[in-house]
Amino acid sequence: MRNLNEIANFVDPNASMTLNEAGGLAYKLSPKEALAQLAATGCLSQTFYANEVDQLKSILELTSDSVVDDEFLAKLALYARVKGFMKDMPAVLCAILASRKSPLLDKVFPVVIDNGKMLRNFVMAVRSGVTGRKSFGSTVRRLIRNWFDARTEQQIFNSSIGNNPSMADVVKMVHPTPKTPQREAMFGYLIGKPYDESQLPQAIVEYIHLLKTGVDENAVVPDVPFQYLTSLELTTNQWKTIAQNASWQTTRMNLNTFLRHGVFEDKELVSKIAARLRNEEEIRRAKAFPYQLMTAYMNASEEVPSDVRLALQDAMEIATDNVPVIDGLVALCVDVSGSMSSSVTGYRRGATSAVKCVDVAGLMASCILRQNPNSVVIPFEFDVQSCSLNPRDSVITNAQKLAALCGGGTNCSSAMKYIVENNINPDVVIYISDNESWIDTNSNRSWNNCTQTVAYWDKLRQSKPNARLINIDIQPYASTQTLNRADIANVGGFSDVVFDFVAQFAQGLSPQHWVEQIEQVNLEEQGSNR
Repeated sequence: MRNLNEIANFVDPNASMTLNEAGGLAYKLSPKEALAQLAATGCLSQTFYANEVDQLKSILELTSDSVVDDEFLAKLALYARVKGFMKDMPAVLCAILASRKSPLLDKVFPVVIDNGKMLRNFVMAVRSGVTGRKSFGSTVRRLIRNWFDARTEQQIFNSSIGNNPSMADVVKMVHPTPKTPQREAMFGYLIGKPYDESQLPQAIVEYIHLLKTGVDENAVVPDVPFQYLTSLELTTNQWKTIAQNASWQTTRMNLNTFLRHGVFEDKELVSKIAARLRNEEEIRRAKAFPYQLMTAYMNASEEVPSDVRLALQDAMEIATDNVPVIDGLVALCVDVSGSMSSSVTGYRRGATSAVKCVDVAGLMASCILRQNPNSVVIPFEFDVQSCSLNPRDSVITNAQKLAALCGGGTNCSSAMKYIVENNINPDVVIYISDNESWIDTNSNRSWNNCTQTVAYWDKLRQSKPNARLINIDIQPYASTQTLNRADIANVGGFSDVVFDFVAQFAQGLSPQHWVEQIEQVNLEEQGSNR
């Protein structure tokens, strides 16, 4: 049998090696692969090893004219928004297209910039100058004016939540021409100019009156977005009315707000809210991800009634039903090293998620274990850790057991070494990590043409030649511990889309799936559907 150094010689000699953000040896993804990773999951936020400035710099380097053409960039922006549900990256990509004066911006802008948050993100990216120019230019001004023209007064009002820039700032920048008295009143209200109140929608008028007169017991709560109401001094009964009529998503996201305003003092309402959260039809309609439910569960105050917190766990169990069954024996390698303790969304001033990377890794592993109870779970940091999980326990219970192990340096190859040395012989190996391995590469530079993870993987494939490896990167950078090839796929993200890909790749899907999916986007179809 060949030793590991000999096996290393069979790794693709054209694979480009680099050092990752932690200083360890890694494979450098091609520009399209790296961008596809970010498009599927990326957010411009601080991670354990890289901050948002570094990530933005990487995107700008990967999207330079000489590396990626306008067509791929336009398709990437569409995919990141429509399939990946990203907010930051698609807006930045549109800003880059604007700086290139690409005619393709006309095709993608109406689809990608589909709400007020996206419009403000786009404006912020352009005005910052990071993409090459600070001025809008006639094309961008026209597109933003068209954005306003395509929306009703109520939609514009509903989209105007947020600052830096505010919607009023955007209006002042592009000077859209009001074509009706209603639109003139709306713009006047937004930018603080005189306006005819009678031309505004009734809900907005009610909201304005509420701001002027203050709140009393008899005041009618206007039908406006929830965010407009949180700063008002509403009574407990009015908050109960809001909670009574809230959607499933609004309920999930505002449990602590309801707690602060006395909603849960009403035991009948507590039961109704709990029933809403665990309602299978509501969960399916809301297209809830297990991650969303974990976020709600972990952010919920201990003072939120236990029935409501248990309902979130019940909802998470229902949401895992979409996780597919994978043929054969599955080995789940879960990174519990110190770098996994960082917030999964990165550091965001005033909005850092309580959910850590290790929580998401534990959640993903637990979801797969629930549907594939014979899976072997292998937590690792510097070395493999011991952890006994019961597939019949709740997903959140197993995820918390894995998260409790968090700490130590990152040695990605330790899990693969454990698989090889213990003759586990899985059909599918799934890594869930941030890929910042450094101990196994810094300590032995003789592995100069592959990572130890791949060397051990190739050793495993001698006895299991049809085995497949999926490397899920929770916080994708531009490098990875495994290179894409017929038997290995790198995946960025933690949405339900990832679960589907894992099952499909295990059955033979191409490892270049993300890039292929992006390149298949039909720009002409997008343009004709505007």
